Amino acid sequence: LCLLFSHLSSLFLSNGMLCIWIFSCLLQLATIKSESRLKHLLQRLPGYCPESMVSVFYISQVRVSKKSDGWVGLGCCELAISSECRRECRQASSKNDITKVCKKVTENSLYSCITKNEMGSTCCSYAGRHTTCREYCQAIFRTDSTPTVSQINAVKEYCQSHSAQLLSCVSNFTKSYPIRSPIDSLYCCDRAEATHCQVACKQILRTMSTEHEIMEGLIKECGSQPLPQEPMWQCFLGSAHPPSPPEEETPHIAKMDCAKLHCCSKANTSLCRDMCQEISTNWGSQTWQDFDQLCEYNPVETELINCLADVREPCQLGCKDLTYCTNFNNRPTELFRGCNVQADQGAMNDIKLWSNGTIKMPFMNIPVLDIRSCLPDMWKAVACSLQIKPCHSKSRGSVICKSDCVDILSQCGDKKRFHEGQTPERICELLSPIDDPERCIPLRRYLSESLWTAFTAVIHPCNPNPCPSNHLCQVNRKGCLDELNCQPYLCVQVRCKLGEASEFLVQQDAPIQVPTRTGPAGCYEVCSCGLSGRLENCVEMPCVDTNKPCIVGGQRKKHGTSFTMDCRICFCFAGDTICSTKECFSQVSSDFGHQRFTGLPCSCPERFVPVCATNGRTYPSACVARCMGFKDHQFGFGQCRLGNPCASKPCQRNQRCIPKYQVCLSDLSDCLQYECTGRPGSCDKNKVEPACDTDSQVYLSLCHLQQAGKVMAYMGQCQVCHPQQVCGHNGETYNTACEAFSDRMAVDYEGPCHAVGTVSEVASGSACSAVVCPALSTPGCQPVTPPGACCPICASMLQILWNKEQMNTFSKLNKNQPVTVHNVLQILRLHVSVPQCDVFGYLSIDHQLVVLIAPVDQQPTPLQIEACSKEAEKIDSLINNASPTLVSHVPLSAFLTSEIKTSFIHSSGSFVPLPLSPGLLLILALSVLAAHNC
Repeated sequence: LCLLFSHLSSLFLSNGMLCIWIFSCLLQLATIKSESRLKHLLQRLPGYCPESMVSVFYISQVRVSKKSDGWVGLGCCELAISSECRRECRQASSKNDITKVCKKVTENSLYSCITKNEMGSTCCSYAGRHTTCREYCQAIFRTDSTPTVSQINAVKEYCQSHSAQLLSCVSNFTKSYPIRSPIDSLYCCDRAEATHCQVACKQILRTMSTEHEIMEGLIKECGSQPLPQEPMWQCFLGSAHPPSPPEEETPHIAKMDCAKLHCCSKANTSLCRDMCQEISTNWGSQTWQDFDQLCEYNPVETELINCLADVREPCQLGCKDLTYCTNFNNRPTELFRGCNVQADQGAMNDIKLWSNGTIKMPFMNIPVLDIRSCLPDMWKAVACSLQIKPCHSKSRGSVICKSDCVDILSQCGDKKRFHEGQTPERICELLSPIDDPERCIPLRRYLSESLWTAFTAVIHPCNPNPCPSNHLCQVNRKGCLDELNCQPYLCVQVRCKLGEASEFLVQQDAPIQVPTRTGPAGCYEVCSCGLSGRLENCVEMPCVDTNKPCIVGGQRKKHGTSFTMDCRICFCFAGDTICSTKECFSQVSSDFGHQRFTGLPCSCPERFVPVCATNGRTYPSACVARCMGFKDHQFGFGQCRLGNPCASKPCQRNQRCIPKYQVCLSDLSDCLQYECTGRPGSCDKNKVEPACDTDSQVYLSLCHLQQAGKVMAYMGQCQVCHPQQVCGHNGETYNTACEAFSDRMAVDYEGPCHAVGTVSEVASGSACSAVVCPALSTPGCQPVTPPGACCPICASMLQILWNKEQMNTFSKLNKNQPVTVHNVLQILRLHVSVPQCDVFGYLSIDHQLVVLIAPVDQQPTPLQIEACSKEAEKIDSLINNASPTLVSHVPLSAFLTSEIKTSFIHSSGSFVPLPLSPGLLLILALSVLAAHNC
């Protein structure tokens, strides 16, 4: 209350009364050692209280606060983003102690605070024995907001006769802070409930300059007193003196962390949900420490903690170049959250700290024997695991297995120093309650080096990140015109972040879905990254009632849960049950005249008489098209790609018609199969989007190709392809395999399409009996057969259930531009970090989105196949857990649930003898069992 109303109190109280009131608040806060709130009120004191009273308070405050002594960065530790960095900071004695664990790239606020404290220590030392001058000086550097005029004047008044050096030093510091403009708080106006108040608020902030005028104007125009529970006042008061972020960040984004805000709805307790909201909407608050103690290790908050971990450190394939945790090197197909130099050094530092005999946790201390002689290899594996954080696609958590925890504490725990009631079992029940090797970290996997001594068949060009901090690293799938200077990655400059405390970068103009700042759970808005470096042009979406259950067979299903009905996968979305349209097999006697089960929608005949529907998708027959909801006037006979959409000359005379075949997932607007482009005058030489013409000549971009008067064959570098027609999994005939790959389509078989496969595992598939399937790319591969295809393929497959209403909403927000399969696949490609794997996909004939993650080499190695399977498992997990790293992207946020089938290598019923670690062999064995069970 003191903090919120300190900005308003001058309107109602005299200076004398105000001094007593603020002084009382300060003393109470000092007594409970709430330094962050003391900082905010210190700036009010000099303007209202006599010097003697101020001096008395400062002296008492210095006595109470222990953080003013010793390590100048101690008061900054709560600003650290990662818990490891915060812990290291609290135990440090100088800045050098934290540089190995706390990355300057991601810990900007921490280092900015430390630098500020160091500068304050230097400046205020010039005050010598003049206590009042020194305390006024320290007040400027203690506050975590922009120094106010009253603070600066107080330093000038009390220090000018003592130290010119101090005044000069303070002046250099205060000049580095930009003067804050009232218009920086314009976004608060949007939180007012009344429209007239929103308009008046923006007008007041644009025309008035003093805080007093603005307050009076808002009270008058909005007709309400400034109450902290009202969203507009809460926002306005809280941002009256916000922290000044680094130049590349904006005040608005620095106050929010939209990436973490996505996770808060996953909390199972109201306490952790509220604390998550506080962290996400007021980043830098002291709630972090409370959250670590109450929620970080709470077993009922696993979903929330894993979601936050995805935001902080997404799981990535591969680990290498570690000098301390060397047993984690050379693991190209394992997932880790923090395989980097900082984590490597952090593990070494942890071992040093634990060697003192105590493992310090946020909520408990665990006494241990000398770990240098008691199971040292296990302790090293523990330290490295907690820092480098191996993660699994199923749980994504990073906790060691319970049996390992109990074993190591039973042998090395100092039981004489255990607290009453403490046992290894009880400690591990809290720290590591899981013992499933697919959901926890089995330490023995990392007691020896990986058998992969080197691997070139699989690389991870963006891990570690080679790009500057304001660039997004992407796998280079475009190739280069200059092959001699071609890198396997691209550094794409970005302007925006989804949150100050996350590394989630947003490309310019990319639509991003974020939770609304003040709305309840289930309310979102779609924003884009503007030239200003902010998320802007936000448009609210219809709120989703997350409390409304689905009633299925008399049972209640909670919003966000997936389940099966017969053979169909279903999902409960705000009270609506959304299911796949797969045809399920049932034993029906032919005596009743029922048709044979074909595995196609509506058990349509297996004949291939293709029709092209208005969504741009080719269906194998009119029967299937009608079954999927199309009227007779909404489809025509023939494959979509074999028609010429430009034949009717739909473009104006001064424009050129170019076929643009696409399959649309939204249906609010026409799914045009062409685009009209103007005659190109000049082309952007900096925009590299290679295009190949029908003469196999590559151009810098489609613009350059058109400028040369050529006809495009496909986008991308020209490849060596046989002039042989092929049939894609979508039932479309392509002139070459290269053309199919450019359309993100994997090849089913050679020759024109003439058959359709089933979408059910129990159907006969007799229609494909005349198809000659190509040999598998790798001998011994256990393949998958995509729905509607005839031939198996050595790839991993996701079958994704999606929400058409949301796709239509995204289309409407984007000026009725259709959402296409190609849009979705291009975004998913960004989530595949291994260049040897690529994304292909199509809309199945029963309207699931089928995504294949397959090796790009013609004869992939077993390691590459395994890497692609791991990439598929990672994306499958992100979809099924609604991870912000995926669902923030529009239109991927319309994904509901996913089913996965992965390929693996076997030979005559046994595994190929690959040089795999025991842990990887176990995972592969479980994959085989899972596949056979399916």
